[in-house]
Order: sequence, then C-alpha cells, then structure tokens
Amino acid sequence: MSEMMWAAVLHGVGDLRVEEVPRPELTDPCHAMVRVRSVGICGSDLHFYTEGRIGDFIVEEPLILGHEAAGEVIAVGEAVTSLQVGDRVAIEPGYPDRTCRLCKQGRYNLCESVTFLATPPVDGAFCEYLSWPADFLHKLPEALSLDEGAMIEPLSVGLHSVRIAAVSPGQSVAVFGAGPVGLATLQAALAAGATTAIVVDSVPSRLEAARRLGATHTLAAGAQNVAQIRDLTEGDGPHVTFECAGAIPALQAALRATRSGGHVQLVGMPSQTDPQIPVYEIITRELQVTGLFRYANTYPAGIELVQARRVDVQALITHHFPLDEAPHALDWVEHNKDQVIKAAIHP
Repeated sequence: MSEMMWAAVLHGVGDLRVEEVPRPELTDPCHAMVRVRSVGICGSDLHFYTEGRIGDFIVEEPLILGHEAAGEVIAVGEAVTSLQVGDRVAIEPGYPDRTCRLCKQGRYNLCESVTFLATPPVDGAFCEYLSWPADFLHKLPEALSLDEGAMIEPLSVGLHSVRIAAVSPGQSVAVFGAGPVGLATLQAALAAGATTAIVVDSVPSRLEAARRLGATHTLAAGAQNVAQIRDLTEGDGPHVTFECAGAIPALQAALRATRSGGHVQLVGMPSQTDPQIPVYEIITRELQVTGLFRYANTYPAGIELVQARRVDVQALITHHFPLDEAPHALDWVEHNKDQVIKAAIHP
C-alpha cells in the first residue's frame, strides 16, 4: 500500500477538502522528490475554486490546487546530477515534451504537451510532497527564503511580459492592475530600465504597494485614466502598456492610452472569450498588441534579480496559512481581495 500525504483537493465549486491522498513515488530517474514548504494562492486557484474552470480548462475530477511553489529536495532519481538531498528549490510548475518545434525554439511554454501543476487533470502543489523533473527545479541561493522561491513564479510572468514587450532603458510604461503579477511586471520593467512607471488600480493598498516598489505615479482606476496617463507622459502616452487586470475596461483604456506606434502587452486573462476591443485604435495608430502565455527561461534570471535585491518578491506575500486551513484561506482571499496581495499556503 502506498504511503499517504495531506493535500488540499478541489471536489467541486466551493468544495475544497484537506484529505489524505497517495504520496507520489520517485519512479522516474530524472525526477527529484520535493517536500513542499511554500505555495502561493494564484488567481487561477480562485477561478477553479469559485467557477470550476478557466476558459477551456475545466475541473471534471478531484484536483489538487496550487502551482506557485518551493520546497526542499528529500530524494533524487539515479540520473539526477544537478541536485542533492537538502537543496532548497523553486519549482517551475510546467514542463514540456522537449522535442517539438516550439521546445527546440526555446518557447516551451507554447508546447502543446506541457504538464502544468494544478491544470486539469494534473494535480498541483497544495500538498506535502511532489515528484518533479530535476531540470525544472531551480536551486535557491542561501540568501533567498522559500517564500521568495515560490514567488519566482509570478515574477516569471512579469519577466516574460517585459521581454516580449522589449522594454528598454529610458522608456515609460503603464501597468493596469496592481495585483501580484502587476506588481511583478512593474518591478521587471524597472529592472529593464524603465524610468517612468505608472500603475493603475482601484484598491488603495495595492497602489501604496506599487509606490513602495518603485512606481513613479499611481492612479485610481476610472474613466479619466487615459487623459491622466497621457498628461504624465508629455501628451504622448507610454512606450509600453501592460494590461494585468484581465478586465475589459482596463484593456480598452490601455489601448487608448498607449502612444502611437507603442506596444500593448496583454498579461491578464479576461473572463470574456470574445471581448470588445477598439480595433480602429490598433490599426490607425500602428499599435503592437501581443499576447502572453505563462513564461519560458525566466527562473534563473528571476532568482538572480531577487538575490541581487533588484526585485522584492517577499513584499508580494501579505498573508500566511497552514495547509489544513487551505479551504478557509481560499474563501477568505476571495472575499477580501482589497486586503490581500498574495496569500501563501505552508504544507
């Protein structure tokens, strides 16, 4: 009989249970076994918890949630040479087939065969133990905490978005949405050399966090944002605007605020599958509009930026819960979004 472990398992909308499940076995020689120590609660976890789906990803069977994770290596497969027992690691939560055209181009986040934690039907990291490919476990330097290791995941979204948008020194940027990903994107843009950084959100505490993390200007979300952003950028609009809220009004404002010939980077995932966007703006002002799906090749850079203290990911975590309080934690975060930036679960 398999050994057991505790995990937070989603059985249906609003039905998250902490229960015993079979502990994974280390059967793949290229995997390592990780004792999970810190896992962030992501917006995707909340979507699955409150709606049972995100777009085409539908929870049809019991699913362990959580994908922003870090922990300690307790065993390694016989083919693993990059890690040893006792190493602390950030867990990159998606690994590809490594053989397709996109993988060979380095764009493995677009691989159609990605195995991603807490994406149906793959179980996630709200659990005690996880067997994972060693090449997607990133060793943490001593200076980084396990909480910081877990936050390399949202930071990776920010880094990937800044790379796609090609932010360069001296540019101006605007960020719509000051949640964890928006704040990570803000910091990534500043690390890339942006000198003017405008952040828009409706929650005062998040705007305060944005100011602490380097925003040069913060604005309360509203109908006046386009004019305000233009005024703060000498009438032109920012070089790059990041839509991190996943809200259609924010997307529409982002397109209208960006300077002609500028770049609009879509980061947030709107709930509408066919949103109304001002296409005329895109065409007549030659806006570059690009999408983003997760990230690739970001974890080493993210770890280095945090180690150099050029990025503060510890500031993203405002609340902590043990694993046995996971159902309460998700319910509390869902109903107190104006009080929390990121909550972490600690198995």
